Amino acid sequence: MPVDERTNLQPPDRADGPGQAPRPGPGEPSGPADRAEQTSGEGAVLLDEFRAVIGKYVVLPSEEALTALALWAAASHIQTALQHAPRLAVMSPTKGCGKSRVLDVLHETVHQPMMTVNTSPAVIFRVIGKNPPALLVDEADTIFGPKAGDKEDLRGLLNAGHQRNRPAWRISGPEHKPTPYPTFAMAAIAGIGDLPDTIMDRAIVLRMQKRKMGEKVTPFRSRYSVPELNALRDRLGAWLGPLRGTAARMVPQMPVEDRAADTWEPLVIVADLAGGHWPDSARAACLAMTRQEAVQDEQTTLKTRLLRDVRRVFDQAGSPEALRSQDLLAALLSDAESPWPDYGTKGLSAYRLSALLRDFDIRPANHRFEQGRQAKAYARNKFLDAWARYCPNAAQPTPAAGPALAPARPLQGVPPAPPAGSLPVGPPGGTAGPKRAR
Repeated sequence: MPVDERTNLQPPDRADGPGQAPRPGPGEPSGPADRAEQTSGEGAVLLDEFRAVIGKYVVLPSEEALTALALWAAASHIQTALQHAPRLAVMSPTKGCGKSRVLDVLHETVHQPMMTVNTSPAVIFRVIGKNPPALLVDEADTIFGPKAGDKEDLRGLLNAGHQRNRPAWRISGPEHKPTPYPTFAMAAIAGIGDLPDTIMDRAIVLRMQKRKMGEKVTPFRSRYSVPELNALRDRLGAWLGPLRGTAARMVPQMPVEDRAADTWEPLVIVADLAGGHWPDSARAACLAMTRQEAVQDEQTTLKTRLLRDVRRVFDQAGSPEALRSQDLLAALLSDAESPWPDYGTKGLSAYRLSALLRDFDIRPANHRFEQGRQAKAYARNKFLDAWARYCPNAAQPTPAAGPALAPARPLQGVPPAPPAGSLPVGPPGGTAGPKRAR
């Protein structure tokens, strides 16, 4: 029987609670152990075929993302044996990037799918039980977007359902008895823009993009696509169903830590059950995609820092209507404690400043200052919405002594040529690791 040093099998005679999968006891070894008996190569061949079929219908951002999607769908068939139910965040910057097609494929291949476009916590409370469905939520921006209203109950449910034994308590029945409702269920959530941070932190993230010229997919047609995918679903269930007990005892070695390890563990368990190249491919996908999200998180944090620093510069200048681009940039670079002097290779430039602010729909425009002088400038009112959304609690600094900058008004006309010189290159903020905080 083959040996896999990445996976440790533990005795099945303990459980953390009713309906919970067994876990290793304190002090038990976590070194090499024999992998469970299985049909040699069956799982690896099946996952290879499944991965290839998924790739026919959707163009994913990377090979690692395709691997992760196949493993996530397969993991739904052993959901009752898992300690964590990873979320799958299928995000895109605009419509038409293939998010809904990903959910179409998942609907025909996961165990017991529940597709919904808009739902309420009350509905989900009542459909999750001992054999939970795989929740497939489309149009998530209508649930969590700025115009969606208060959805804290739904967000709390999705957060809690990432881990076993996190019920939601409600008063129910004619006797008004406190009743626990289970929340544990895998969930794929698709939408434009990012989900709330607490959900993204529990998710495997697919950042979809529009297909490029030459990228072709097979049209998804129910009459032939659904039978093909359903046949794969049935084969996945037949393979993984008898291995649920084995999966519940597996403690795979993970290339990441903390919540990222919790989220990716079910996928790695499926890969280790399959064998072949899948254990290595799953761990490589885990490292690549968690690192990508760490960089994304760093970029988001960096942009929030930029918004706070820009507000400080405006406040110190006496809150003028606009600041010239070169004055704003000089003020940012003058703070030696900030990341801006070391941003890129030569420090923050006017071009990179504009690029960082573009995601907030903030761009410099031509303004006419006093005495008819014209210059590229940033209008203060363009920042108000971003300040309110991303740093609403930032402290208001005391204006520093110094000459007040002249107010400005918009100017129509041709913008001046950008300054000459090379632009800095290189990732902002240095390197980022795969570790996620709990």
